[in-house]
Amino acid sequence: MKHLKQQLNDGVRDALKTLSFPDKPFTISPSKNPDFGDLSTNVALILTKDLKRAPIQIAEEISGILNQQLSKHIDSISVTPPGFINFTLSPSFYQSNIQNILNAGEDFGRSSIGKGKTANVEFVSANPTGPLTVGHGRQAVLGDSVASILEWNSFNVTREYYYNDAGRQMRILGQSVEARYFEALGKEFEFPEDGYQGDYIIDIAQSIIKNYGKGLNSGDKRFRETVEIVIFSDIKNTLSELGIIHDQFSNEKSFYDNGAIDQLLSDLKAKELIYESDGATWLKTSALGKDQDRVYIKSSGEPTYRLPDTAYHRNKVERNFDEIIDIFGADHADTYPDVLAALDALDVPVDHIRVLIHQFVTLLRDGEKVKMSTRKANFVTLEDLVKEVGKDVVRYFFIMRNMSSHLDFDLDLAADQSDKNPVFYLQYAHARIANIIKHGESLGHSFSQEFDPTLISEKEEFTLIKHLMRFPELSEQLYESLEPQMLATYLQELAAHFHKFYGKCKVITDDSALTQSRLALITCAKLVLSNGLHILGISTPDRM
Repeated sequence: MKHLKQQLNDGVRDALKTLSFPDKPFTISPSKNPDFGDLSTNVALILTKDLKRAPIQIAEEISGILNQQLSKHIDSISVTPPGFINFTLSPSFYQSNIQNILNAGEDFGRSSIGKGKTANVEFVSANPTGPLTVGHGRQAVLGDSVASILEWNSFNVTREYYYNDAGRQMRILGQSVEARYFEALGKEFEFPEDGYQGDYIIDIAQSIIKNYGKGLNSGDKRFRETVEIVIFSDIKNTLSELGIIHDQFSNEKSFYDNGAIDQLLSDLKAKELIYESDGATWLKTSALGKDQDRVYIKSSGEPTYRLPDTAYHRNKVERNFDEIIDIFGADHADTYPDVLAALDALDVPVDHIRVLIHQFVTLLRDGEKVKMSTRKANFVTLEDLVKEVGKDVVRYFFIMRNMSSHLDFDLDLAADQSDKNPVFYLQYAHARIANIIKHGESLGHSFSQEFDPTLISEKEEFTLIKHLMRFPELSEQLYESLEPQMLATYLQELAAHFHKFYGKCKVITDDSALTQSRLALITCAKLVLSNGLHILGISTPDRM
């Protein structure tokens, strides 16, 4: 389809040249109304201002030229108000593409946009203060899916996890474990204000007693070291249950230890972008086009997120990735522009950094919101969610809404084992195709590459083929948007087209030639479903 659209694009430009019309950017896209054709162009609407004529008249002239140079794949060209030029493709064009899909197989739809290029995707990046929650789950799945989209477009991808192990949160976490340690020993203790509660803190305290004995003193570094190790092990295990493996872990403390943060402060001072006021250190973001300056280091001596995050991003740029992708929650929307502005002021390139912001998640059970608080340990862990509804459901539910939209995670729908559950609807389609192919084999209809594509002639068959042929172009659109929900929607539509086709067209028939042709068609549908679900990290069962 992409190649044909390029041919049509060239043909329209030739027509414009023949008519001495201006050559301006226009689009060729699927027709909104399939009754008018398969593809349409808005070129006449674009030119009406320059030519000072009605777009329908311009369209008629252009189509007159185009009709003289019809491609073998174009059956007819028509014009519809207010001035669209429509192209109806020949059946042979769609029929011939069945073989093209089969030939490409597992690589059908894969693009070479990122061939020879590298990308870094940072996601999750939750501080190790407790188990991953449902809130972390959306970012985890979004990030992994974005990384897979880049890999599908031939990028060499590094999945990275960055965490803060040098700030107030980790200090309070260590103090919380220390308090539970002394509590378990029957000694006096003071639980820190805003301390972390929950059984996991008590369990870690008990493990310290077991491993290090009862003689630890207040402030012993093993409280903090142990809790970080234990919680990070739990985080990695939970992500692994979702099929998510990070290639690199980076931590804030390392940028203090290696002098990167001191160097950053020194470089910003040299640019007169750092100053002291009210006992705090400020970044002069007002000189960088922002509405006000930002605190870099509080009067207490504690840095704000902006300082180490800027050093970290400088480090990522220095690692020479072709693309750097950050997946952040909505709470970072005000922070990241200041990070990029500071880097830009230091002449660090930022044009290849793409920041994706996602909205938060509300968990629903029986139509009611499940209230959660991380500090009070009143939350549903991501691990518990995976155990309750399964990896595939969790992954799909987290990407089935646009990342810029708030997500209501309906536990009742997620637990539904019928095709009302959108994940099972897709997997049922894949399993049904596998079952049809197996049934055909049992009756002696073993699919081979030899089939007659001209026997594919029903409306539902063409609708299915047309949707399958959209997949390569969709792959490139996914790269441009990095929005996994686009793929989820495409796959739902594909499953719907398949089920409609199957309701109308019997695959295994007494006509061996027709059976072979339809087996070829559904094998294509199975391939595309499998490729799409693979990108989303969702399994493709042959039986359900």
